[in-house]
Amino acid sequence: MDSVFDALSHPIRREILEMLKRGSLSAGALADAFPVSKPTMSGHFAKLKAANLIQSEQRGASLIYSLNLSVLEEVLLGFMRRVGAARAEQGDET
Repeated sequence: MDSVFDALSHPIRREILEMLKRGSLSAGALADAFPVSKPTMSGHFAKLKAANLIQSEQRGASLIYSLNLSVLEEVLLGFMRRVGAARAEQGDET
């Protein structure tokens, strides 16, 4: 779970996930949306892939990224369970 929160800690990576919510996109299309170098974008993609938040597929000369919803849902549900458990321990019923 730590790798997911680390991946989500940067605004560009969060925006990449927002963009991929609408559908798969090529690495080039994603990179063109941000004012940073392609090597910097590659680092962001690598961090998201390491956290299993995105997956990639080679299509011809293009690398296509898509959101890995099952991992994202699993992490969010796990986080919500932890928050709920912490609240229960504190006696907070809201």
